[in-house]
Amino acid sequence: MVHIKEFRIVMPVSLEEYRVAHMFVVMKMSQQHTTGEEGIEVVENRPFEDNALGKGRYTNKIYRLQSKIPSWLTTFAPADALIMQEESWNAFPICKSVMKCPYFPRFQLRIETVHRPDNGESENVHGLSEEQLAAREVEYIDIASSEGNYWSYLVGNNNVDFSIFKSARTGRGPLLEGWQDRCDPVMTTYKLVTIDAPYWGFGYQLEQALIAVTPSWLQSFLTYNFQ
Repeated sequence: MVHIKEFRIVMPVSLEEYRVAHMFVVMKMSQQHTTGEEGIEVVENRPFEDNALGKGRYTNKIYRLQSKIPSWLTTFAPADALIMQEESWNAFPICKSVMKCPYFPRFQLRIETVHRPDNGESENVHGLSEEQLAAREVEYIDIASSEGNYWSYLVGNNNVDFSIFKSARTGRGPLLEGWQDRCDPVMTTYKLVTIDAPYWGFGYQLEQALIAVTPSWLQSFLTYNFQ
């Protein structure tokens, strides 16, 4: 079964501020998760142009993050076989990423992203069909939330208390309850996540695990864009 979920993350920055910060954050996160034999390897990084997205940058990466793989998944495959390959097309404000695992060739995780200067109220930025809209779930992620769980511990969330934090770079903050409706500038990252893991016995578990970890990963990643 294909799982479709849209995550909406409101940010207290402008589109241009986000675009510039995003490049540095990608580098920072790659460095943080690269230690010894694990990490992120950039295989290819080049300009691209096509009719659908326009001009941007194409990257091809390999993720070796064996220590972060849930133990139950290693009963279906050895940890060192669970290497992910990601192709990304960044044509900001539109981006697309496709992740695959050579060990499970039918598995695919696709993330389609649209950035807009609003506070998360646009209803169909991805141009989904009526059938896709009916299957889609929507979840809002608050970057200022201090709630933690197993996945945030695994990902390594940014331990900043945004109820008292003030950005030295922009002077914005703290982010108190309801900040999304009051902040200026404001923008929203709309991420449409589509997961297809057609494997009997563990495919559903894998889909649920990926959907569960995505909010923690996005919150950890995007909070750096504000700081």
